[in-house]
Amino acid sequence: MEWFIKVIKSFSFNGRARRKEYWFFFLFVIVIAFLLGLLDSLIGTYSKKTELGLLGGIFLLGILIQSIAVGVRRLHDTGRSGWWLLIGLIPFVGSIIVLILMLLAGQPGTNEYGPDPRQPN
Repeated sequence: MEWFIKVIKSFSFNGRARRKEYWFFFLFVIVIAFLLGLLDSLIGTYSKKTELGLLGGIFLLGILIQSIAVGVRRLHDTGRSGWWLLIGLIPFVGSIIVLILMLLAGQPGTNEYGPDPRQPN
């Protein structure tokens, strides 16, 4: 939970994010979105046409900037520019490429985007 809160508090696109920070954030996003989807179904605010509920939609819109920011910081950890996230817009292969980039280990030591987040200060 601490990783989710850390990302939610941060609107920064600078620095680096460990794999642990990135994947725990998205694990909590998936769990919360699932629970909000269930709640939307129960209270009748889920739309089959859009496949999204009111509460889930508000939540996902609310964390959009933080999601992009943690993705950019994750790419910085691998030594890549945040602009690599845009490759995900390519149909089919783009999302696979982004997934692979997010799974790669970060560069050890300091890189052009900042110090290694795994190293103690």
